[in-house]
Amino acid sequence: MIKRALLSIPSLLAVLPGRAMAQEARIDLSNSGDTAWIMAAAGLVLLLALPGIALYNFGSVGRRNGLSVVIQSFALAAVVTVLWGIVGYTLAFGDITGGWIGGGNAWMLIELGNVRGGTDMPESAFALFQIVVAALAPALMVGAWAERARFGWVMTFGALWTLIVQAPITHWIWGGGWLSRNLGVLDWAGGLVIFTSAGVSALVVAAILGRRSSFSGMPPIPHNPALSLVGAAMAWVGALGLSGGWAVAANDDAAAAMISAHLAIAVAIVTWAGIERLASGRIKALGLGKAAMAGIATIAPAAGYISPGASILFGMLGAGAGYLASHVVRARFQVDDALDVFAVPGLCGALGSLLLGAFLSNTFGGVGYYGDMSMISQTIAQSSALAVVVFWSAMATAIVALMASLVFPMRVSEDAERAGLDASSHGHFPEGPER
Repeated sequence: MIKRALLSIPSLLAVLPGRAMAQEARIDLSNSGDTAWIMAAAGLVLLLALPGIALYNFGSVGRRNGLSVVIQSFALAAVVTVLWGIVGYTLAFGDITGGWIGGGNAWMLIELGNVRGGTDMPESAFALFQIVVAALAPALMVGAWAERARFGWVMTFGALWTLIVQAPITHWIWGGGWLSRNLGVLDWAGGLVIFTSAGVSALVVAAILGRRSSFSGMPPIPHNPALSLVGAAMAWVGALGLSGGWAVAANDDAAAAMISAHLAIAVAIVTWAGIERLASGRIKALGLGKAAMAGIATIAPAAGYISPGASILFGMLGAGAGYLASHVVRARFQVDDALDVFAVPGLCGALGSLLLGAFLSNTFGGVGYYGDMSMISQTIAQSSALAVVVFWSAMATAIVALMASLVFPMRVSEDAERAGLDASSHGHFPEGPER
């Protein structure tokens, strides 16, 4: 029987690709403009994650570890893309089966149908955008465990995390699940789904992983601040695609969301620079990069719901909160979140989600409340969702991190850490190659 089962595997593998690619003949009922825009937005979001965040991380770590964070981001994007193509997309956006997880109708993207419900575009274009968005959160988390995490563990953890932590949260809020359907929770472009979940998970991993041997309560000494700032600039460009793409149409909603995002990021940079100049007498490249990340995360949950004027306030508050948290969290709690993933995008995403409850109001130029929601009920809904996302991200991440450690040890050896991961894990010797 075992022999027969083994012999059947090649036949199964031969059938699967054809089954996965099989699609019924369809009449194109979609809007070509909306479809073109969502595909372009997907490319901009990929620019945000790769090379934007990858370059930001590269320049922000020590010179012996820059390549390692880029390799991790690059490989994680590939792993997450494959897993979401196979099962992640259907878990997040498949048929609603009770509000907790999506149905299996879109497994391996088999039965996407013609037009995605609630949109004017083919579901294939919608799925492309969502698969790219899914790669963003793992790219953010790489900065938390920089300079000490083992590559094999990172890949295993990322694969488990995207399916166990990320896909359910995505379904609860974006896929018609219980948080959006029952509580009326709103999250335009990922304040909760992406930035809060990634920030909390990054903090948990950093705490379990332990501090770098060189930890002194400070971030790593950056080896190339200019490239870090270039990466942040690419992330700024990509963030316009993230905010505009979530309109799921090429219309005024997309343009308004992009204006709000652009303003919030710019204001966050100006505000952070002002605070830094007053506090230290200097304006630093890494500070401006963190400011951009703070603006991106703070405006993400609200970009399409609030007025451009309100987005200016979001940028100011996000910069202030991010600056304070980046100087307090590591020193106060002694958790080595190397590049402040929790303190900046994590906390700023949570802040924007809470502010949305008030600034959705027509009084402040927002789009107004849906159904019987009010400022109080919307704020309660946003606060409840934040608590749920924080709890699930923390608990499930701890379990996933320990599960992955059963396959690969979490940390490299002390000798490998001292030598730098570029050399010890990836064979890159910038100080003189060993052939």
